[in-house]
Amino acid sequence: MGLDRLRFHLVDSERSPGARQRRRRLDWLARTFPDLSEMTVLDLGGRLGTWTRATVRPARVHVVNLERPPAEVPPWAHVEHGDACDLPPAVTGRHYDLVFSNSVVEHVGGHERRLRFADAVRSLADRYWVQTPYRYFPIEPHWIAPGMQFLPVRLRTEVARRWPLGHKQTRTHEAAIRQVLWTELLDRSQMRHYFPDSRLLVERVAGLPKSLIAVRTP
Repeated sequence: MGLDRLRFHLVDSERSPGARQRRRRLDWLARTFPDLSEMTVLDLGGRLGTWTRATVRPARVHVVNLERPPAEVPPWAHVEHGDACDLPPAVTGRHYDLVFSNSVVEHVGGHERRLRFADAVRSLADRYWVQTPYRYFPIEPHWIAPGMQFLPVRLRTEVARRWPLGHKQTRTHEAAIRQVLWTELLDRSQMRHYFPDSRLLVERVAGLPKSLIAVRTP
């Protein structure tokens, strides 16, 4: 199997271990919030596909991210372009049953913007679920590269340029360093600081902490 196809089979394919893990995480979400199917959910930084594939779908989903909205959106969803750290009035003027975010807080751009992100999460709903990859899992999840997150920026940039399993292929130094600097994995202390009113769940792979989930329930 070529390395260009290995990532697809490890992470991106619907039958991949990564896809199975994402489905288990959504099932965990549904068990944590048994009335999920009746909720109005704000998804910060996510994609509509998360919910079209979910076993349990909320009554209404409002997705906000920096990508262009898809041409077709089902009647139970609304997708709009927006910055999760600087949300438009159409979002901040509402209150949701649940704020959901999956693998986003590590990409928003530094401590100050993570504080703004966390403030938005905590102010827009009484319940939330915020997941992020754990910094000390031995494999960096975006590039599927062992120990990459512990290297100096210069070496991480070289890995981002040359490692074939990255989530986005980059050939130039400028593109690679941009990806590296916009990816800051978090640890338990940081998540507890940003979400002090939550309980911290730990998702494990082979017994090792793979991701952290800050959860606030009623």
